[in-house]
Amino acid sequence: MPPIRIFLLLFFALNCCANSVLSQSNCNQDPELDKLVKKALLNFRESNFDQSLKISRTALNAATLLKDYCLMSRSYNIIAANYNELTDFDKAIFFYKKSLFYADKTSNDSLKSNIYNNLGNMYCFEKKQFDEGIRYYKKSVAYALKINDLKEVYFTNVNIAWAYFDVENYEQGNLFLKYINSAKNKYSDGSTEVIVEMLNGIYLSHKNENNTANTYFLNAIELGKKAQEKTDLASVYLEYSKFLNKINKHKEAYQALVNYNAVSDDIYSVKKIKKASIAGIGVELDEYKRQINKIENEKVEQSQSLKKSKIIVILFVLISLILLFLIITLVKNIRFKKRHNLELVKAKEIAEEASLLKTQFISTISHELRTPLYGVVGITNMLLEEHKELSRSQHLSSLKFSARYLLSLVNDILQINKIEENKIVLENLTFNISDEIIVIKNSLSFLSQKNNNRISIEIDPDIPEYLIGDKLRLSQILMNLVSNALKFTKDGQVEIIVKLSKVEGKMNYLDFLIRDNGIGIAIVDQSKIFDKFVQVGRKEEDYQGTGLGLSIVKRLLGLFGSTITLDSDLGKGTSFSFEIAFEHDLAKTKSIIDEIEVDLTSYEAYKILVVEDNLINQLVTKKIIEKNNYTCKVVDDGFAALKILEDEVFDLILMDINMPLMNGFETTKRIRLAGVETPIVALTAFDKDEITDEALSSGMNDIIIKPFEPVKLFKIINYLIKEKNAV
Repeated sequence: MPPIRIFLLLFFALNCCANSVLSQSNCNQDPELDKLVKKALLNFRESNFDQSLKISRTALNAATLLKDYCLMSRSYNIIAANYNELTDFDKAIFFYKKSLFYADKTSNDSLKSNIYNNLGNMYCFEKKQFDEGIRYYKKSVAYALKINDLKEVYFTNVNIAWAYFDVENYEQGNLFLKYINSAKNKYSDGSTEVIVEMLNGIYLSHKNENNTANTYFLNAIELGKKAQEKTDLASVYLEYSKFLNKINKHKEAYQALVNYNAVSDDIYSVKKIKKASIAGIGVELDEYKRQINKIENEKVEQSQSLKKSKIIVILFVLISLILLFLIITLVKNIRFKKRHNLELVKAKEIAEEASLLKTQFISTISHELRTPLYGVVGITNMLLEEHKELSRSQHLSSLKFSARYLLSLVNDILQINKIEENKIVLENLTFNISDEIIVIKNSLSFLSQKNNNRISIEIDPDIPEYLIGDKLRLSQILMNLVSNALKFTKDGQVEIIVKLSKVEGKMNYLDFLIRDNGIGIAIVDQSKIFDKFVQVGRKEEDYQGTGLGLSIVKRLLGLFGSTITLDSDLGKGTSFSFEIAFEHDLAKTKSIIDEIEVDLTSYEAYKILVVEDNLINQLVTKKIIEKNNYTCKVVDDGFAALKILEDEVFDLILMDINMPLMNGFETTKRIRLAGVETPIVALTAFDKDEITDEALSSGMNDIIIKPFEPVKLFKIINYLIKEKNAV
């Protein structure tokens, strides 16, 4: 088996092992030791085999002291991979079996599956003990099926088919190839699709369907050229060369072999440079020793003549010392660079880990706050609807206000975090600037009346009726600025002025000015009011707020490519101004309007299943649904959902994500595996951007974040049910 194929199989097996082992909850996993194992794996992938073995040995010793069988097994697995790459196959098999021995002491089936796959590769392709290799492959598949890792099953089947073809047992290999072809759309990725195309070419070549085989080989080559990993491409070139020789196209076969060698040289060029660097130092040292020995021999043989030529001897010694000094300096520089690079890698890992911890913390806090807030807001609304006499209750109004204020704080923190991590992309929506500002004015009317303020609007008549841009982000900017102005102004006026400053092609540049005659901002505070969590002017009275509003404004304007200008004097008022360019295109506006979804709200009585473990949230959600004359049933967990779906049919399922026993994603996967096609909507307190990919891949149709507006819920319910019924 060519070295390229060996490295390919090892790379995928080790990569899967490194990721899947971390997901097991039955391993203790000391964090520092886990980093050490990852460092050893990183060195292996970079062909630093000596460093990989040294680090693996250190990790293995530490894991043995802790009796952490998972880490011991992973360390042995990396050591075996190094010996495999160094072509010492007997030692590789020995260490793989040591790895398997300690993996068997854990319940980590993912790790066992990967090790059995590695042993199957060794026996099939290196030791040529085919039956033994197939036995290991079958065990790998069994463990992957046990944990329902169908992608790992698919990958192992690719290896098995390749192994059968390697020993020219094409009919048996074709049984596995049929499964691979039927499942490749579901489980294949860039790492396997090139090889699958190649295997089809090999089998069709055996069947003498040469034209079709040639098509598969050429397709594999094109895919391999586009793929990041070029090891697949090298394998395809090698097999294609054999195929061309078989059909007597010797010239083309030779060119394919040339391409194989070129790709192989490119793959291993980095490794060759590193090994050549180390070998070069050794050669120089050996040459230096030979020169010294030669000088010493000549000195003994020609002692009389050398007495008259001391200057020559001194020169040789000086040159030798200089050479030695240069070699020592070179070695020190190499070691320093390696140490410096390791420090940079470690610092990068620490920074990435800190960023991940920050994101996880914010996500957890938002989820833990939104869940009870959903209950508080829901029950408050229920009380107000069922007991009209409480509508004037100051205590109930305060409760509702406090819940919404806390929800606003959570949303602000999430918003600032998304902007800092570049997770916000501006949208193109059509809008009328006058309508948007009037909506903002009306929504802030309560705040303006509270402080006896008046809001005036002045909009340039030259601004086109319809503009294209992210109106939601613009509204958020204006809402923050106007609400700030109203809070810090009493018995005064807040002005919203929009003027058209210039037009360039289809882009209309609008100047926005938000001006008030309130308390103003001191010069000493003006440089820091755009920082996060900064609040000024609160010494005399409590204005409330998170200290994030202006920080969000500044960052959102940055997304528009704009900046904000501040002009303020104490006791005279404050002005904020900025400029944003919006597109004006009537044809594009019409296209956007045509694509807007029609309100599909229906008054039909649908049957809804709610899967939710929180009792309060169950009560609130059920009440909202039944108020719309729908039938609703509630279950506490995923297993109960699977049970009730065996006996009853529902029009739609509302699925919580964070549940005990089995989470919403796993429950949805099992529902889909059972053949149930009922629309499923995630009803969760998680941020939508965090779970969208996993929700869609599990089989969910949409996501609603708690707390939510009932109108939005029923629109989504009606749309999904009508869409399903239309199929």
